[in-house]
Amino acid sequence: MTTHPHAIDPPNAGSKSAQIWALVITGLALFMVVLDNLVVTTALPTMRLDLGASVTTLGWVVNAYTLAFAALLLTGAALGDRFGRRRVFAIGITIFALASAGCALAPDINSLIFFRVMQGLGAAPVMPLSLTLLADAFPPGKRGLAIGIWSGISGLAVAAGPLVGGGLVDALSWHWIFWVNVPIGLILAPIALWKLRESYGPDRHLDLGGLVLVAVGLFGLVYGIVRGNEVGWGSPQILTTFIGGVVFLALFLWWETRAKYPMLPLRLFRIRGFAVANSVSVCLYFGMFGAVFFLAQFLQTVQGDGAFDAGLKVLPWTIMPMFIAPLAGAYSDRIGSRPLMASGLFIMTAGFLWMGLTITPDISYGGLVGGFLLAGFGMALVFAPVSNMLIGSVPEQDIGKASGANNTVREVGGALGIAVMTAIFTGAGSYSSGQAFVDGLNPAVLVGAGVLFLGGLIALLAPKNVTPPAGGVAAH
Repeated sequence: MTTHPHAIDPPNAGSKSAQIWALVITGLALFMVVLDNLVVTTALPTMRLDLGASVTTLGWVVNAYTLAFAALLLTGAALGDRFGRRRVFAIGITIFALASAGCALAPDINSLIFFRVMQGLGAAPVMPLSLTLLADAFPPGKRGLAIGIWSGISGLAVAAGPLVGGGLVDALSWHWIFWVNVPIGLILAPIALWKLRESYGPDRHLDLGGLVLVAVGLFGLVYGIVRGNEVGWGSPQILTTFIGGVVFLALFLWWETRAKYPMLPLRLFRIRGFAVANSVSVCLYFGMFGAVFFLAQFLQTVQGDGAFDAGLKVLPWTIMPMFIAPLAGAYSDRIGSRPLMASGLFIMTAGFLWMGLTITPDISYGGLVGGFLLAGFGMALVFAPVSNMLIGSVPEQDIGKASGANNTVREVGGALGIAVMTAIFTGAGSYSSGQAFVDGLNPAVLVGAGVLFLGGLIALLAPKNVTPPAGGVAAH
């Protein structure tokens, strides 16, 4: 093991206390960035009236964050490997907090969109590096429970998003969904520098060509996906950005085969555990984000619930990871990730089939909740085991790059799920009546069920026991 000349460890690095600090710090940072993406959706109607924004422009309040975040995930992980994961993690939190203040103070919609881009820029390194720093604090045999708690915190943020957003908007104003991030971020960043152990990737050089190619490629791809239904899939704007994104990503892959210090070594895709984890993640997030997007609208548009009430009703689904994910993570250390991932995806499939085959405009909540519970239980079984298998499959020095890649495919999978299921909804239904909405919702949810079932089949291909390939260990 070599030592980086600038590596500085806090006292008792690797101790029980250091592990608890790592879990608390990375968990809070993760909660903040995941929550922020969801609380915004409940505040959009109020923002539109307050800022005088059009519906089209308002969509960019969500898309600006998503595009910056997705396009820079791999870049954020690469910068952490080069300049220090703890350092870049703390910088990301600080940028996110300051950008949140900018959002809260935004005098018009264009300023708000600009600061949402800055939020995405700050969040991009926080998400993958939170997992890398957490894994660094725990030995391989004990990571499952820690990753399970980390996954549960992410699930809690998903569950709390509509509730917190609706509560703050109703009690105070939409500005407070951003103000709450500011003190948390500005306190958390210095604590991260104080309590977390610094670590680096094996490369001491930045892959600048790769950084540019992957950022442009992902931006074009995700832009095409999130805007395709609104602008038209055959429009010059979407075709240009989508095809351009694919071309730049192809150039990125070509470049990575020739770069001396690649930001994403393609050899990782020859590792079965890594390849399966990423494929499963695409399927999981495709189904999950697409279905939640429409079911939340169903409760509000068709059944007349408010945003807060709709969030409460979906809670049996979205809060499940908080309770189940830590257990799934711990068991994945004992029995492996494969049975948990496959079972979870097949259970989610059953929940989606329940909903897709039974939802009618006047269905009672009792008729829905069974599908919500199955979907939530299955989802909670997958989160931690897929992350545990991902980082357990690769050499220690590649964990940062592996985490960046996995977070990227998750974002692309989620965006693709919303786009594809929206296209199906638009083709079969509309917003003109409750029945028309359900006519589009049901086939969209059933397609989500098919993608989740495919994910379950892919999960069965995972190795029974994960052993990382031989390789050096990152310096600490």
